[in-house]
Amino acid sequence: MKVIETALPGVLIIEPKVFGDQRGFFVETFQVERYREAGIELPFVQDNHSRSPRGVLRGLHFQRTRPQGKLVSVSRGAVYDVAVDINPQSPSCGQYVGVELTDENHRQLWVPPGYAHGFCVLSDFADFTYKCTDLYFPEDEGGLMWNDPEVNIPWPIEAPKLSAKDQANPTLRELLAQGT
Repeated sequence: MKVIETALPGVLIIEPKVFGDQRGFFVETFQVERYREAGIELPFVQDNHSRSPRGVLRGLHFQRTRPQGKLVSVSRGAVYDVAVDINPQSPSCGQYVGVELTDENHRQLWVPPGYAHGFCVLSDFADFTYKCTDLYFPEDEGGLMWNDPEVNIPWPIEAPKLSAKDQANPTLRELLAQGT
């Protein structure tokens, strides 16, 4: 597998080896030793799967006191996936990494604990999978405004479909003033 470092500390793009022939393909989506060698050493305790239609934007989400590391990928369709550094002590606070994940490129994104994360769907539908390093606690969840002008993410869709909760997320400046 190929591991690509990004501009954000610890955020990695992973390109697993894909073995294909006339019958289709085979890809190993996780193997503990190889991922440990890449620096992903936290244990995974929860797997999630979401399906969303074109134009849906989920995020940007994080957990405040029980942050989740997430190894994310797409098993069907295409998304634009984003990680944002929200750590006020980090020199890269407010910066983001965005990458297209598809069922054809088989890429994965490793989002370490402490980053805000979200994605928008580019295909008719997308099946999105998450391997998480901590359990989901709804009462611990926080969010960052998807279109915060200070973060300035160039989302490749216009007028995304958002949940009511995501429509009410604060800006990075508001979030940091709250003490995350």
